[in-house]
Amino acid sequence: MAELQITVVTSAKAGQTQEWALQLAPGATVQDALKACGLNAADAVYAASIWGKSAAVQRRLHDQDRVEWCRALKVDPKVARRERFASQGSRGAGLFSKRRDGAKSGY
Repeated sequence: MAELQITVVTSAKAGQTQEWALQLAPGATVQDALKACGLNAADAVYAASIWGKSAAVQRRLHDQDRVEWCRALKVDPKVARRERFASQGSRGAGLFSKRRDGAKSGY
């Protein structure tokens, strides 16, 4: 059976990414891919995903999978948006916040 072509991507700091192209044996897991890159799968600060969908480190990989090793979110994006909207108010936020004088609502 042919080897799996896997891509592993991580971001240790904001604005900085690393990418590895790996060839792994069939039946390899996310943990195997991380170990091949020298990443610690037991690091609780990070979370694994495959093509943007959360995945356990025991999940088996398929050919052409992209494993992402991401830093955990500090704030839920929905909560951050609500807080930003509350602090700006309804006039200063949203798509139509900068209207021309005398323009109809929504233009």
